Amino acid sequence: MRSFLLSRLRRNPRFFLSPIASISTPQSPSPPPPLSSPSIRTLHGLPPNPQSVITAQPSSSRVVQLFSPEETHTDGCDDEDGPMNEFLSRFVWIIRPKLADAYPALPKDTLEAMLLVVCQKVVALMEPGASVDDPPVDLSEDLWKTVVEVSNSVYEAMRRDRMREELKKYLHWDEVKEMCRFAGDIGIQGPMLRELRFKWAREKLADVEFYRKLNQMREQAQNQERQKVLSLSSGTDAGSVSLAEEKVGGSKVAALPQRKGKIKYKIYGLDLSDPKWAEVAEKVEEAEKHFVPEELQPVEGKCKKVDERILSLKAKRDDPAPLLAEWKELLQPKRIDWLALLDRIKQRNVDLYLKVAELLLSEESFETNIRDYSKLIDAHSKADHMEDAERILEVMTGRGIMPDILTFLILVHMYSKAGDLDRAKDAFESLRKEGFQPDLKVYNSMITAYVKAGLPKQGEMLVREMESRDIKPTKEIYMELLRAFTKLGQVDGAQRIMNTMQFAGIQPTLESFTLLVEAYGQSGDPDQARGHFDHMIRSGHKPDDRCTASMMAAYVKKNLLDKALDLLLTLEKDGFQPGIATYSILVDWLGRLQLVDEAEGLLSKLAEKGEAPFEIHVSLCDMYSRAHQLEKARKSLKILEARSKLLRADQLERIISGLLAGGLLEDAKRIYDCMQSQGLAPSEPIRVALLAAQSIRRQKSPTRRGGKSR
Repeated sequence: MRSFLLSRLRRNPRFFLSPIASISTPQSPSPPPPLSSPSIRTLHGLPPNPQSVITAQPSSSRVVQLFSPEETHTDGCDDEDGPMNEFLSRFVWIIRPKLADAYPALPKDTLEAMLLVVCQKVVALMEPGASVDDPPVDLSEDLWKTVVEVSNSVYEAMRRDRMREELKKYLHWDEVKEMCRFAGDIGIQGPMLRELRFKWAREKLADVEFYRKLNQMREQAQNQERQKVLSLSSGTDAGSVSLAEEKVGGSKVAALPQRKGKIKYKIYGLDLSDPKWAEVAEKVEEAEKHFVPEELQPVEGKCKKVDERILSLKAKRDDPAPLLAEWKELLQPKRIDWLALLDRIKQRNVDLYLKVAELLLSEESFETNIRDYSKLIDAHSKADHMEDAERILEVMTGRGIMPDILTFLILVHMYSKAGDLDRAKDAFESLRKEGFQPDLKVYNSMITAYVKAGLPKQGEMLVREMESRDIKPTKEIYMELLRAFTKLGQVDGAQRIMNTMQFAGIQPTLESFTLLVEAYGQSGDPDQARGHFDHMIRSGHKPDDRCTASMMAAYVKKNLLDKALDLLLTLEKDGFQPGIATYSILVDWLGRLQLVDEAEGLLSKLAEKGEAPFEIHVSLCDMYSRAHQLEKARKSLKILEARSKLLRADQLERIISGLLAGGLLEDAKRIYDCMQSQGLAPSEPIRVALLAAQSIRRQKSPTRRGGKSR
């Protein structure tokens, strides 16, 4: 090879004296001078040799490969000269100024001759078996070190250029484009997307290089095997064969190279080889058991017939236990199969569903948990089966399963709906002990429980607690408390709720004004009731029949008939027509005044409006009894006795008082006994009046018998 290079140099001795065009390296940022001779690009030819290497070893311990076999082993002479021409051209361009700086006093011809010698030594390094451990005899150690450094820099520059050209190809690879599209779809844009694209292209290039090296090693191993077979077939003795094996033994590939370190799995640039992803995979697998439903077993054949028989059962008369046992034996169900059966039963018959669900609580294959108990308790509470719900709760606690927060929530709603204040309070306190902060629904249920128990004051305290926790009570909660205070005649509470509603931004409605008027009327303050009545009209609300009746009832308390009539005349001028409620109040008022004819006139008008309320007969019975119109009194009394359970204690006492006043002692005694049988305690005046009437009657009876005897 050296003689081949020298022959080229003799033909053109100024090759190393002229700069080479189109060279750019990190060491020479400025552009080189133009090409001086068009024949320079063909001076450096090399014979095809796939083992051509340059060994750059600044530390005498590293060997680098300049050209890969596919770069040097080509069929055409121009392709063979390409890499070598490129390398020597770059090398000459970098080493010439270094020699000029190191030897400024030497003439130009001497420097060029020195450059020629250096290039010859560099070409000699490309011979197989060449080494750079020791510098040549005719070159100094410093000069040789510089030559090796320049050779390494040229090699690195050529390698980077080659990698850059290949990287351009992989930037447009289909897989890289697909990953870039995916990154764009999830919102990655701009510089980050560009960096990811280059990163994925480099990874693809690294994979190709890895498999390319594996192919090279495989080809070398196959070549060595072929040489070995040829040597054996040509009759080579064992010594020569062993010698050939020794020559190639050092480079023989016995197996694929093993990876060092951990294998990395990357999907769209995400490194999944981290140990944390193994933990994530385990957690996902566990979560799938709860969220990903299992497949149902097919219900076919005989099992299908049993299934239909179960669905056709009657909850009250049939026992589903035998059919459930037969169904279980045929299907061998899991929990999901049991749940599917319960869903089918629930669609057909809710009562049967409750019965079957309770039976399954003790089934082992059903895998009962606390949610099954809580769901069944909730279902019974919504169906108003409080005793059944409490039985399920006792079964749950008896099996060692203590109620959780969700179960206590169900109990609060159930007991509040049933009006059991004590148990509702216990469940509410248990929620607090569990650390649960009550929400709007829980507060609403507890307020309802207090209202049903006749304790609206405690419900109001819960409203204040809600406001302190920035939970805004609803309009329905305020109206429920307002109704409770009005029913009890507690004006102060009703007025506080009304003011609180206004502060909360809830505008008063016709119903709220009506309740406030009714509250003041029951407390015996018609002036305040009239004030709120007028305020309601000024607010744009037209009084209805109920509101007007409440105002009339307030005047009844103080017997202010003139003001009541004046109000009615004023409202009639504005187009108001009295209804059933207003006429009922007026009939009751006139009945108390014993104005029978006027009351009967209003009663006829009341009949024109529709069916008279049941309570109107209390007034009629009292009026007719005191007016000694006994037939009419007994007619109204008969109607009242048929529905006596709907009457209040004060209404029953008014009936007894009227009957005693009309002399109907037997009827009065019968109503008195009916009152006691209903658990209502008569007041002391009624009891004394009844005893007095009975005593007077006993005193009159002997006198009559005595008169007859004489």
